[in-house]
Amino acid sequence: MTDNAKGAFRNVIFQGDSVARMRAMPSGIVDFILTDPPYLVNYRGRDGRTVRNDDNAAWLRPAFNQMHRVLKDGGFAVSFYAWNRIDLFMAAWKAAGFRPVGHIIFRKSYASSSRFVRYTHEAAYLLAKGDAKLPHQPIPDVIDMPYSGNRMHPTQKPVAALLPLVHAFCPPGGLVLDPFAGSGSSLVAAQHLGRDWLGMELDEVHAATASRRLAYWGEKRAA
Repeated sequence: MTDNAKGAFRNVIFQGDSVARMRAMPSGIVDFILTDPPYLVNYRGRDGRTVRNDDNAAWLRPAFNQMHRVLKDGGFAVSFYAWNRIDLFMAAWKAAGFRPVGHIIFRKSYASSSRFVRYTHEAAYLLAKGDAKLPHQPIPDVIDMPYSGNRMHPTQKPVAALLPLVHAFCPPGGLVLDPFAGSGSSLVAAQHLGRDWLGMELDEVHAATASRRLAYWGEKRAA
C-alpha cells in the first residue's frame, strides 16, 4: 500500500462498525492502541444513557483480533475493561495474540456507584504484541482520574488521565488507534502530544461529537 493510501487512515474518525473498518486497513500500521470498549455490563447511567453493544460480546474477539493485526510488532495496546467481565476480556486478548505486561489503576476522587463496595477506580491492561521493548521511563501503575462530567458521552474518560499513556507508549509522530472512540478523548490526548490519530465509532452522534472535538483542538493547536 502506498504512503498516500496509508495517509487515509491518519487524523480521521470513521463512523461505523470498527471490525469492518479495521479489516480494510493494512497490517502493522498502528503504533499504539488506546481504547475504552463497551464493558459488556448493559450499562445505564443515572441519566438513562446507554452504550451501544454493551449488551453482547459478539464483537469482542473479532475486534481484538483485528487490533492485533493492525498494530506494529513490538507495539502496545491499553484496554479498559470491566472487572466482572475479565474472563471474557482476557480470553479475547490472549486469543488475538496479545501478551498482558501491565495493569493500570485509574484512581477517582468519587464513587461511580456503591454496592458491596464503593467503586472509586477504573482499570486497564497494558498489552504487548511480539517482542515489545521496555519503555525508557515506565509510568506508574496508579494514575489519578479527574471527573470528566460525562457531558459528551455516558462513560467519557478525561484527557488528563490518558496523556501519560500516549506519551509513554506511542513514539513521536506515531499513530494512535481507538476503535471505540466514543467522544474522542483518547484521540484528543494523541493530538495534544503531536501524534497522529485514528478513531472509529459505531454511534453516529458520538462520532460527530468526536469529529467536532478534534477539529476544535486542531484549530487551537494551529492558532
